[in-house]
Amino acid sequence: MNRKKRTGQILLLACILALGSGTWGCAQGTGRQVVSPGQGTAVQEKQSPEKPAMESRPIAFTDRRRRLIREYARIHYGREMETIVPQAVVVHWTASDSRDGVYRYFYNEENPHLRNGTLNVASHFLVDRDGTIWQLTPETALNRHAIGLNWCAIGIENVGGVDGREDLTRAQLEANVNLIRYLRGKYPTIQWVLGHYQQDQARHTSLWKENVPGYYHGKTDPGPRFMAGLKEQLAGEGVKFF
Repeated sequence: MNRKKRTGQILLLACILALGSGTWGCAQGTGRQVVSPGQGTAVQEKQSPEKPAMESRPIAFTDRRRRLIREYARIHYGREMETIVPQAVVVHWTASDSRDGVYRYFYNEENPHLRNGTLNVASHFLVDRDGTIWQLTPETALNRHAIGLNWCAIGIENVGGVDGREDLTRAQLEANVNLIRYLRGKYPTIQWVLGHYQQDQARHTSLWKENVPGYYHGKTDPGPRFMAGLKEQLAGEGVKFF
């Protein structure tokens, strides 16, 4: 082998080793640190299960929403932040049978009728009756969807629950299971899955943070039956439930 060819092979090997061990990539099945946009907090990601089919339908996420997010965090958590390190998934129902109507409501960045900050409510994902998943915001965005838990929780909204009926579908259950598996695979910091109505139990854990006295609303979504289905489907996978 001539000297020029040997030198080229050595350089190629060095490049491969650098890519495998540096911050630009990692060997399959290992973890990597990702810094959330605008924050110094590193979110630990790892090789994730297959991403379920979903459509990207982003709501308005401008500098205005980011300012409102920081304001909300300052009021409720005592510090400005825009992103989260996910520790829990909170499951909701919309109390509406219109996916498009819910989307339009979430799209607005501000709601002047809300107290303790005018950031509008929104979840990260919206699941229709047939199991179609829409992703509305980045997974690590801080969204206003569950009092006391927004600083650490990804929210999944499910279309249904009008008048408090426990009518979420089998397709929605399967979509939620697949989405939760994907999120837990991607973010090993996620340990908990809870229904919005279980927030009272969460108040007695390290998940809960709320600086505003008396700021609390009782919830019923997504109902015990749906949560029992999630618990059954995710049994043995290390998920914590109430």
